[in-house]
Amino acid sequence: MPAELDTSISKSDRILVTICTYNERENIEQLLPEIRRYVPLAEILVVDDSSPDGTGDYVKVLTDQDSRIHLISREGKLGLGTATVAAFEFGIAGGYDFLINMDADFSHPPRFLPDLIAQAPNYDVVIGSRYVPGGAIQGWGPKRHLMSRGINLYARLFLGLKTRDNSGSYRCYRVSQLARVDWRQSRARGYAFMEEILFRLRRIGATFTEVPIQFEERRFGETKINWKEAVSAGWVIARLPFETSDATHRPKGGG
Repeated sequence: MPAELDTSISKSDRILVTICTYNERENIEQLLPEIRRYVPLAEILVVDDSSPDGTGDYVKVLTDQDSRIHLISREGKLGLGTATVAAFEFGIAGGYDFLINMDADFSHPPRFLPDLIAQAPNYDVVIGSRYVPGGAIQGWGPKRHLMSRGINLYARLFLGLKTRDNSGSYRCYRVSQLARVDWRQSRARGYAFMEEILFRLRRIGATFTEVPIQFEERRFGETKINWKEAVSAGWVIARLPFETSDATHRPKGGG
């Protein structure tokens, strides 16, 4: 049974669960009902990069049947960073209170959604963490562990982050804090955007906490993470503290 939601979450608070997809149809068919099971009052947004396997087409049918399911269809494979920005802008424009981002492949089990939401009233960012007591990872070999722990240590050193799991995307954000950042000026386009998000929110004084999750191997398809992406992420992270342009504050009157 799903955990009880924290009583400080108001029934009037609007929660948006966002998922960025590219060729995830088999996963998304099973994932959306699971999200509904654990957070039945939440709305769901899928940002799809013209998946050849018909992920967007499948979600489009659901949007016609359920007004709480939304779809952003983008022309071509434009990257995780820009897809996440699109999800943030949708959440900000829609006036949601909390935005939860998660992967489409079941590596972020929906059963942990109530745990993230329970901490949302007390923090601006709640991270579903593999690297705090109680967190765990299933199905990884030594290379994946080395790559993940290396990039997290690197991010803490360069970006001044205190949180342990800075590369995972299973998070709940307070939308009013997301609205203070001009995400259109972000540097990262790939997986490094996960660290950049925390860096920019830390700079505006956002508060953070981590709750343990069990990271599981994807159910269908193949992982899109590789060493090339990790090297690219490392380069972006190293440059962030020395940037000359400022994406931290949204311009007055900016949309």
